[in-house]
Amino acid sequence: MVDYVITGLVKRRAHVAGEIERTHETLRKLLANLESLDATILQFDPDYQVEAIRPKAFRPPKDWSNRGQMTRICLSILRQAAEPLTTRDIALQLLVERALDKSDQRLLRLMTKRVGVALRLQRDKDVVRSEQGPGQYQLWEIAR
Repeated sequence: MVDYVITGLVKRRAHVAGEIERTHETLRKLLANLESLDATILQFDPDYQVEAIRPKAFRPPKDWSNRGQMTRICLSILRQAAEPLTTRDIALQLLVERALDKSDQRLLRLMTKRVGVALRLQRDKDVVRSEQGPGQYQLWEIAR
């Protein structure tokens, strides 16, 4: 039995190592493209401050999650919480778990709205409960 486990782990490690190499190669290509774009911009305007160009934040498509995934993640976050969480706190944790930019305020507002919708539907089913929290936020917890 140990041989099966080792074989599986070796395959998984090889897969992860391959993903890392592919990601590094993609990063190298992106950096080369960025340098080329900077050089081209500077050809047209040598005084242009290319460092001042802010990166455009990644925005997930409107249907970024499969049906029910938002609810599952929200409920998972609430189950792990030691105390009730605000809608915004849950949205922040969701962004962290999905490896999205938590400093993007527009994305955070959108996810906060989506978390609120998902949790209100679960409140109607008596899965979670809420009470008024700070500001306009609700405090959410799993219904006991």
